[in-house]
Amino acid sequence: MIAALLEFSLRQRILVLGLACLLSVAGVFAFQSIPIDAYPDVTNIQVQVLTEAPGLSPVEVERFITYPLELQMTGLPGLAEIRSLSKFALSQITIVFNDDVDIYFARQLVLERIMAAKERLPEGLEPVMAPVTTGLGEVYHYYVEGPNAAATDHKIVETELTDQRTMQDWVLRPLLKSVPGVIDVNGMGGFVKQYQVLVDPAKLRKFDLTLHQIYEAVAKNNANVGGNVLDRHAERSIVRGLGLIKSVMDIESIIVKESAGTPVFVRDVAEVLIGHVVRHGAVVLNGEREVVIGTVLMLRGGNARQVVEAVKTKVEDLQQSNILPAGTRLIPFYDRIELVTAAIDTVRDALIEGIVLVVFVFFFFLGHVRSAVVVTVSLIVTEAAASHGASHPGRATIENVNHCLKALAKLIEAEKFKSIALPRLATGVGGLDWKDVKPLMEKHLGHLSIPVYVYGTYHSGVQAAE
Repeated sequence: MIAALLEFSLRQRILVLGLACLLSVAGVFAFQSIPIDAYPDVTNIQVQVLTEAPGLSPVEVERFITYPLELQMTGLPGLAEIRSLSKFALSQITIVFNDDVDIYFARQLVLERIMAAKERLPEGLEPVMAPVTTGLGEVYHYYVEGPNAAATDHKIVETELTDQRTMQDWVLRPLLKSVPGVIDVNGMGGFVKQYQVLVDPAKLRKFDLTLHQIYEAVAKNNANVGGNVLDRHAERSIVRGLGLIKSVMDIESIIVKESAGTPVFVRDVAEVLIGHVVRHGAVVLNGEREVVIGTVLMLRGGNARQVVEAVKTKVEDLQQSNILPAGTRLIPFYDRIELVTAAIDTVRDALIEGIVLVVFVFFFFLGHVRSAVVVTVSLIVTEAAASHGASHPGRATIENVNHCLKALAKLIEAEKFKSIALPRLATGVGGLDWKDVKPLMEKHLGHLSIPVYVYGTYHSGVQAAE
């Protein structure tokens, strides 16, 4: 058969050359769409459920949140394992599925169980699922540089960090999330802006009020309500009640109660100011000053190179379109493209060195130019064909690896294999007889039986030689 193939190739040279050129062109185009990354992402199929529970201790979080959710998640189709972590004011549950389960199908199953478990959770708690990304999804990091970066005054620094964090959460995050392939943008550092009502206990006793009354008054007076329409002659007016809080003065003017015909306002019992949420840490640049940073998370299975290029283009547009305040810049300090480029350069250098070595051997040792050219072209066409195949990978590699490992484990557990093959492999005496182990290996390993057999006999022979 090989002789016939060679004869056909020699007789149909133009056809063979045309197919080689077509395959090379297809490989070049396929290379542009291959999701190349600096290192493989072998994260299993998992869904994380996060629940914030302010004020609850780890024991209470485990008892009232984590355990009911875990109990609800048991029995899911394709479930592999469930892990959980209960911390102060936070519950984290990781549901791991088999590799053949689609990630979006898994999230749908988990969401259905979350909806069913809500009635068992304390009132006001909302479990949410983590974004569809992995531990290697952080592809781009940046920090916000403001006009007062060199300032040393505490009030100026706090004000700028508050404004930068507000801009990160309400301006930059929504804009960068619109980039294809970006699933979320996390912000860290700075001060999270907060309107605070600092109640004076002595004034509460004076006006016979409770803290809960203050809370209810502020919550109920922060909403717009819709009425009906009022027809008058040929005109129609829409009746609405406007009550959304827009400033500190609006909060101060909220009426808490009426005492002998005199209203008691929030400003009579509390101080209203703009502050920030209690912080548990800070982001420091080179140990010198605090900054606000943003982390761009890539969608699971995305092309890191294309996503980062799109994010960098978006950042340039933001800085050139005057959307950011004057003097504000986004400065990147981690870019996945640098690692991807380094990996591509390494592969390219290895291919070039291999081709040069082959040409050197054929030309200088054999003195045959045509052989050197044929082998060189074959190497190039082979890499192009490999690129075309890599753009259509089919099932995930990690799934195939897991399948092979599980099959090999079943083979090793087989009683006949234990009695025949394992003693010889362990002692290096005798060697493996293919006829003895062929039925078992073909049953458990399929097309991998011959490579495993060859490796086993080779390993046994090496041990015997030693």
